[in-house]
Amino acid sequence: MENRIRELREKRGWSQAALAEQLDVSRQTVNAIETGKYDPSLPLAFRIARLFRQSIESIFVPGEE
Repeated sequence: MENRIRELREKRGWSQAALAEQLDVSRQTVNAIETGKYDPSLPLAFRIARLFRQSIESIFVPGEE
């Protein structure tokens, strides 16, 4: 799954560690989501969407399988 998390995070000037702290996950989790190595759980996807004040669909885009 592709996502815009890195773009949204960088627009706010947040490090991966700062975002991870706000989401209550590890920095490694944020990195794995940003690079597409890990798809977040639905509850985490909702937390991300709320934090950035965006819809889930505007942040996460299903990749070609």
